[in-house]
Amino acid sequence: MVPWVFLGSAKAPGDGEVLGLYQRGGEFCIRVNNHQLMDSQVYGSEEALAELACARISKRPGARVLIGGLGMGFTAGAALQHLGADSHVVVAELVPEVVEWNRGPLAALAGYPLADPRLTVREIDVAEVLRTEQSAYDAILLDVDNGPEGLTRKGNDWLYAQVGLNAAHAALRPAGVLAVWSAKPNRAFANRLRTVGFTMDELKVRARGKRGGPHHIIWLAQRGT
Repeated sequence: MVPWVFLGSAKAPGDGEVLGLYQRGGEFCIRVNNHQLMDSQVYGSEEALAELACARISKRPGARVLIGGLGMGFTAGAALQHLGADSHVVVAELVPEVVEWNRGPLAALAGYPLADPRLTVREIDVAEVLRTEQSAYDAILLDVDNGPEGLTRKGNDWLYAQVGLNAAHAALRPAGVLAVWSAKPNRAFANRLRTVGFTMDELKVRARGKRGGPHHIIWLAQRGT
């Protein structure tokens, strides 16, 4: 078997967890402390996150979408595919090296989304965006860490706690959609979404899309008008 080749590392701000980028032939993966966080051959659920959320808001003129977490660019690429020419996507990515990887060796994986003029990357914690912007977005897509049960940063817990969900609710425009990706179900988190005031659907999607793979969870939470 072709061995993995180490391409680079990055230290996440705050908790200091180490991310590593590896390549094996045409396949890439990002690991955190030697635990595989994402793989370029397993991206179906990341694309589904964008497709399902954008389907609810794509006909709105000038739709604005916030994506928390760049990853390998699959969510951003899929969002651009399902939004109109007058839309705008903001990606909040805390780790500068992840942005560099997406401009470099990972760029082609999702069709060069960072080169699309409709997309802006902000090297910032998505939590800061949610704290400071209100009624700003038609959809917010959270693909941060491993979902509500994170692997990399304790600071990510704020996003999935009630205070973070309240901030997301306030950052949405009327009838806006909060879409959240998770590696597995989490009943307590689903209950928090309802408590905040969202109407909510919990969907199972395949990690590899039409190619199957394990199930991941996407919550589609919509605020009222």
